[in-house]
Amino acid sequence: MGVIKHPEQRVAILIDTQNLYHSAKNLYKAKVNFGEVVKNSLGNRKLIRALAYVVNTEGGEEEAFFEALEKLGIEIKTKDLQVFFGGAKKADWDVGLAIDAIKLAHKVDSIILASGDGDFVPLVEYVKSQGCQVEAITFGRSASGKLREAVDDFIDMDEDPKTYTIGNRARRTSNLRKQIKQVVGTDTDDME
Repeated sequence: MGVIKHPEQRVAILIDTQNLYHSAKNLYKAKVNFGEVVKNSLGNRKLIRALAYVVNTEGGEEEAFFEALEKLGIEIKTKDLQVFFGGAKKADWDVGLAIDAIKLAHKVDSIILASGDGDFVPLVEYVKSQGCQVEAITFGRSASGKLREAVDDFIDMDEDPKTYTIGNRARRTSNLRKQIKQVVGTDTDDME
């Protein structure tokens, strides 16, 4: 992929919070480190806007999470969880994120989608046709192959899950192995 990244490049980062949250939870039983997502996808370029698309739950327990995102300089766009007759629930920001990307495409040099959702492929193609570079950052194992092919650059967070997750079970297992090795004086792999 021929991607251009330079310090004067103006960047917008659009975070599909639900997509990253569920990927981290299912793959690593962990939470996403959104600060690292922004930092590593941005590099040394100019951040114009970072937007996180989130859903208000019925209990409202996400307030601390919203505050943490705001402390990182990420703007929050919220939508209430829809509950339908019969108990079905829906929370989807795809259209809102797509509209914002289209609006921002003429104001920035690159849009970074923090999502692996293949539904964004037509959006990527349109934004690129407008002369804006499009990149993606997500967990590669849960990402759409078509999205991966469509973007100008793809950062696979699976290549360094310790950086991009908080409370990663693999990290705890690794630390536990180190502690056992120190106490027992042998590698835990040798004990199997």
